[in-house]
Amino acid sequence: MDLNSASSIVLQVLTQATSQDTAVLKPAEEQLKQWETQPGFYSVLLNIFTNHTLDVNVRWLAVLYFKNGIDRYWRRVAPHALSEEEKATLRAGLIANFNEPVNQIATQISVLIAKVARVDCPRQWPELIPTLVESVKVQDDLRQHRALLTFYHVTKTLASKRLAADRKLFYDLASGIYGFACSLWNHHTDTFLQQVCTGDEAAATNSLERTLLSLKASSLKDTYLYIFQGFLHAVFERLKQFLECSRSIRAENVCRDRLEKTIILFTKVLLDFLDQHPFSFTPLIQRSLEFAVSYVFTEAGEGIVFERFIVQCMNLIKMIVKNYAYKPSKNIEDSSPETLEAHKIKTEFFTYPTLMEICRRLVTHYFLLTKEELAMWEEDPEGFTVEETGGDSWKYSLRPCTEVLFIDIFHEYNQTLTPVLLEMVHSLQASTNMEDTSAILIKDAVYNAVGLAAYELFDSVDFDQWFKNQLLAELQVSHNRYKPIRRRVIWLIGQWISVKFKSDLRPVLYEAIRNLLQDQDLVVSKNNCLPVDDFEFRTDQFLPYLESMFTLLFQLLQEVTQCDTKMHVLHVLSCVIERVSMQVRPYVGCLVQYLPLLWKQSEEHNMLRCAILTTLIHLVQGLGADSKSLYPFLLPVIQLSTDVSQPPHVYLLEDGLELWLVTLENSPCLTPELLSIFQNMSALLELSSENFTNCFKIINAYIFLSSSEFLQMYAADLCQSFCEVLKDTTTDGQVQVLKVVENVLKVNPVLGPQMFQPLLPSIVRGIIDGERYPVVMSTYLGIMGRILLQNAKFFSLLLNQMACELGQELDQILGNMIEMWVDRMDNITQPERRKLSALALLSLLPSLNR
Repeated sequence: MDLNSASSIVLQVLTQATSQDTAVLKPAEEQLKQWETQPGFYSVLLNIFTNHTLDVNVRWLAVLYFKNGIDRYWRRVAPHALSEEEKATLRAGLIANFNEPVNQIATQISVLIAKVARVDCPRQWPELIPTLVESVKVQDDLRQHRALLTFYHVTKTLASKRLAADRKLFYDLASGIYGFACSLWNHHTDTFLQQVCTGDEAAATNSLERTLLSLKASSLKDTYLYIFQGFLHAVFERLKQFLECSRSIRAENVCRDRLEKTIILFTKVLLDFLDQHPFSFTPLIQRSLEFAVSYVFTEAGEGIVFERFIVQCMNLIKMIVKNYAYKPSKNIEDSSPETLEAHKIKTEFFTYPTLMEICRRLVTHYFLLTKEELAMWEEDPEGFTVEETGGDSWKYSLRPCTEVLFIDIFHEYNQTLTPVLLEMVHSLQASTNMEDTSAILIKDAVYNAVGLAAYELFDSVDFDQWFKNQLLAELQVSHNRYKPIRRRVIWLIGQWISVKFKSDLRPVLYEAIRNLLQDQDLVVSKNNCLPVDDFEFRTDQFLPYLESMFTLLFQLLQEVTQCDTKMHVLHVLSCVIERVSMQVRPYVGCLVQYLPLLWKQSEEHNMLRCAILTTLIHLVQGLGADSKSLYPFLLPVIQLSTDVSQPPHVYLLEDGLELWLVTLENSPCLTPELLSIFQNMSALLELSSENFTNCFKIINAYIFLSSSEFLQMYAADLCQSFCEVLKDTTTDGQVQVLKVVENVLKVNPVLGPQMFQPLLPSIVRGIIDGERYPVVMSTYLGIMGRILLQNAKFFSLLLNQMACELGQELDQILGNMIEMWVDRMDNITQPERRKLSALALLSLLPSLNR
């Protein structure tokens, strides 16, 4: 491709490819796709995106095409790979200048240079790192920033390589550039701090940006463990400087956001190093704990710390406390010296005064509901109730983080902390002044702590007495200001009910819950923990409250508007239906009428639809044969949920299949509508083996409900699907298919063999060849035995067919089959199948003796 003549053509097509008119855009994209493999195309793209006079959108598109081309055609082994000559030219052009004025394009160029470096550096591109190092040293702000940005992306990419030879190369490279990267970081950090002191906001912002980039480049911790520890010690000092610096930077200052990001990056370096190299972190345990506890649990952090920093510090404490590398074995002699050393440091730090202060601060400071949360409770009660818990939320959100830290510390040091928490509980025995909001919030926080530590407090708290003497009375206090306690007490009972709660007290609890479901405050009523999903549940105790509970829960379901809230209420309703089973029938009419409307409203909310499917599953099980009245709504739901051509199937398929199966299991007969939705099955069997078990259960249910009608409609399609499945499936998959065929033969011995005839020759071959998997062989023999015993005429036709296919005498094939059958009788473990095989073989004797 001649560069001069090609540049104008490619530029024109790229310009067309940025058009919003599809008539112009599509042909341009097709043309660019054809040029991807043309020699010289990427040299033209390089000239275009480095020409700062051209339109930004055109340059942006050029750099993206270049970057994608690296992924596809840069490696030597790739089809249509770039020539070595062109690659050499491109490498030189990429690092000729670091003066890109547009930030987004500069980032893309840095990323694509890193992609090339991953393949070529340092063997084919030895000049890359030295060029970057020199460019970072220049005085020009723009060139320095762009070179530093590229330096970061290159080191990050090279550090991510995992092959041993690549690691060795990077270790060698890192040893040469690490000192430079650290000095660069220190230089930009000092510059930033000086500029902040002089009040030069614009210059400070630029320096902070460079500090952030150089910090990222310096903190590739998986490469140089020993020298990296020195860097981490420096991180603590810099952290203190930056935190003190934040005092003088107002929230509206442009530096503030980046300053906080830099502080968080400092802490992330510590957390990542601790996570990946716990023993190398041992010398830093003492300093880390002193630093984190000082800023989070003492006055030292007041006016400095911000939420994300507190979360990071708490995570640092949590990871040290819970780290299994720091926990000695029960037999001390089996523990490594490194573990014992780390454990000793932890033990010496976590003294009784330290633990007591941490526990008290967590409960009486961090567990308190904030003004913002209380305001949200009033303004958006549903939003308030959707708590961000579970998963990894503790890594990023303050409240889950504080609770997880409390749980881990209490578990680790429960003998020390149990008396501390019990003292806090005993101090709250007296009645609370309704006008004293702070006292109410303290009680809420202490009850939260007791709920989180329920398992650790099993032997220390007589929860039944506490419930009868105090908690039950607090549930009955209707004062509006006391609603945080009503909410917290019912949550607390939910935490303890599976730990320590007498069964005899449940009716009293059900009475209290029924009253709370009528509470005017949505947060209190929604956070009700109806204890139906635990081992101690007794239906007879719950039945007197079933009607009123079900009615109140249904009213709550209608009242709430957010998906998460509706899902929660539906989950409780599902549990109730599941527990009381058929006894729910008199009360579900209203729910049955409401679910179609809710399904329609939730068209854009697939997770809510999953909750509806789960509710329908329990509803069908509870209604039994009466669930037939739900079919006008139920069957279209199953149809949609199991149709792989519909996008929602990604979310709904698993629950949809279970609902389909439950519907069949409770159906008194096979209706035409039920029969019609089976057309979804062929595509499901092609999809994957994840749902095979439920699919085969559904097929079996159809067979047992009405084999003749079902097989006449779907036997051919089913047989074809089975043939495809058997070509590429596991042993377990083969057995499941064969068991369906065997069930067909059981219920329809005359038509069954004819309908699944295409499958049978492979079964005969499997028997003669001596199938090596005993379970598969046993199923083969079961199918053949059933055909031989129930449909001898078809068996004879099958043998004739096999004789023609194999070019052997019929008697020879029969003899080989009988010989292998007798030889493998021990593969058959089920008594009924052994009996079937024995009867089948005996049935041959009269014909052999004629």
